[in-house]
Amino acid sequence: MNENQTTNLHETTSKRVWWKSKLFIAAFLSAVIITLLVFTLATNNTSSQTPSRTLSTFAARRDNLTVTVTESGSIKARKSVDLKSEVEGRATIVNIVPEGTIITPEDVCSGKILVELDSGDLKEQLTQRQIDYTSAEASYAQAKEAYDIQVKQNESDISAAELKVKFALMDFQKYLGESLANQVIDTIKEVNDPNTDISEIININKMTEDINALGGQGSQDIHNAQDKIKLASANLANAKYKLEGTQELFDSNYVAKIELDRDALERDSYEIQQKQAIVSMNLYKIYEFPKQVQKLLSDYFESKRNLERTYAKARSQLAQAKALLESAKARLDLQSDRLEKSKKQFAGCTIKAPIPGFVVYGSSLEGNANRFRGTGLIAPGEQVFQRQTIISMPDTSAMMAEIAVHESSIDKIKPGQKATVVIDAFPDQTFNGDVIKVASLPDQQRNWLSPDIKVYTTQVLIEGTHPFLKPGMSARVEVFVDYAPGALIVPVQVVASRGGKKVCYAVNSGKSAEREVKTGLFNDTYVQILEGVNEGEEVLLNPPRITETKAEPEKQLADKFPNKNGQQMMAQSSDDSPLMSEPNRGSRREQGFARPISMNFDSNQTDDQQRERFRQFSQRGQRGEMPDFNQMDEQTRERIRQFRERAPRGEGFDPNQMDEQQRERSRQFRNRSRQHNDGESSSQEP
Repeated sequence: MNENQTTNLHETTSKRVWWKSKLFIAAFLSAVIITLLVFTLATNNTSSQTPSRTLSTFAARRDNLTVTVTESGSIKARKSVDLKSEVEGRATIVNIVPEGTIITPEDVCSGKILVELDSGDLKEQLTQRQIDYTSAEASYAQAKEAYDIQVKQNESDISAAELKVKFALMDFQKYLGESLANQVIDTIKEVNDPNTDISEIININKMTEDINALGGQGSQDIHNAQDKIKLASANLANAKYKLEGTQELFDSNYVAKIELDRDALERDSYEIQQKQAIVSMNLYKIYEFPKQVQKLLSDYFESKRNLERTYAKARSQLAQAKALLESAKARLDLQSDRLEKSKKQFAGCTIKAPIPGFVVYGSSLEGNANRFRGTGLIAPGEQVFQRQTIISMPDTSAMMAEIAVHESSIDKIKPGQKATVVIDAFPDQTFNGDVIKVASLPDQQRNWLSPDIKVYTTQVLIEGTHPFLKPGMSARVEVFVDYAPGALIVPVQVVASRGGKKVCYAVNSGKSAEREVKTGLFNDTYVQILEGVNEGEEVLLNPPRITETKAEPEKQLADKFPNKNGQQMMAQSSDDSPLMSEPNRGSRREQGFARPISMNFDSNQTDDQQRERFRQFSQRGQRGEMPDFNQMDEQTRERIRQFRERAPRGEGFDPNQMDEQQRERSRQFRNRSRQHNDGESSSQEP
């Protein structure tokens, strides 16, 4: 066996011996506690039956009574800058400055880097985002130009359609005359059907008969036809007259036959012209004029319909162009946001010093809370989540102590109260402070860890600037609640509850007498007496217990501790408990003491085996039975002897003779008792 194996074997053997010794000590202490509890029950019964010869008393005295609430907590900066991870998801720490590094103003000006996170994937993502943004920007520019072009095209199309309407109206007015044309248009509008045959609405033949009513090109065409008829008729009359003269000359043999034939042909020609002119005018009136009127009117209304179609088409094309533009703009904005986000994410991988101070890791401030959230330590190679605090830079110019005040004392704490703070690292120094904030609701995180304990986070600002104070230091805070100068005080265990009254036992000539008292302020050690006891009067430190009389059957306690078979079990009456509970909370108003308790468990919530053990334990205690002394060591026997000698004399524990640890245990016990008593008193209220 080599030297390393020998060393490991020796260490393993030493650990086993160490654990065995620890288990032996724990078993021994448990046996001592059980023995003391059994003996307490026995000696209390004996002391209640045997009158005590020597009484432990306290002389009521005048003194300044200070009411305080003391709790432990930690030091924190009132203001601090938290540097958190802005990278989505997880990010790996590549480099980070050591914890405790001092950041100077020069470091802030030069942009000293405190944390570097892995940015490889983010850099590639940033490049892709820039490409996408450029493409979206080009699409937006194209859509913007197409929209502008469509706007101009719509303006041109609408203008051309409006001109067509205008020209069609002018052509119609030109042909019929402005007055008659407007009259026809108004008549058509009244009918509200542009496709209606104009001959059904207006008598066109009547228009041609009354030439003076016509105007424009139609009137001119009729006049031209009439002029042609007149001219043909005049030429025909001249030709006939000439033919008659030539016939006379031919009959007188003055002209040749050929001249007569020529004049006859001319007459026939003019007759044909006259007939053609008459037919042309009739055709014009019957066919050409109505046709032209109908055509021009139809062209006018068609131009108007074309204008409406142009408007609708322009709106449709403009809406499409606008939709494309807005879509391109939305894509551009989306890509812009993504690009800015990627830039921010990439920039967030490098965290620079924002203010002077010193570096504190987020894991150091949050402590074990990180384990419950699944986050690890802050160190190179470790991963952090988004919004997780990596570094906190506290402002050490204003420090405060954060404590958790138990719900039994929270109504005493108010903002503005004075307090003293003692730092564990500097026990010889006391710092003054003020309460600046009291939480309205219990600490939810502590409630989750310990559902039965309700505490309220309270902040106490430390006066002055102390550069040597560091966040996370343990501290003990004493908050000053009230102060009564020259108050008549007695120890808190002097006052007991008897029948719903607060009483103490005054000692006169070696005899004690019950006396009702009225209490005022109190702290962990003393309580103020307002009425019932005079200054200098002796009172019992431990009020005597009132035991059950034989006239009171065990059935009175069976309701409290029934077993499964209906057997009765003995228990202490709550009014007879030797344990003194703390007074109810309050300030200078009249205080009431809560009902003390004897046991901290409910037998109804135990199984049959536990009920049977408790019944046997109670019966042995009442009979005064003790464990076998032969099975105890000498030190345990000596403690029991001393306890038995002190108990019959009614001697109690003097708070002035307790050390700080004993006072703290006593204070915690009274707080637990007061919680139980408050629950009982609230359930008994109507």
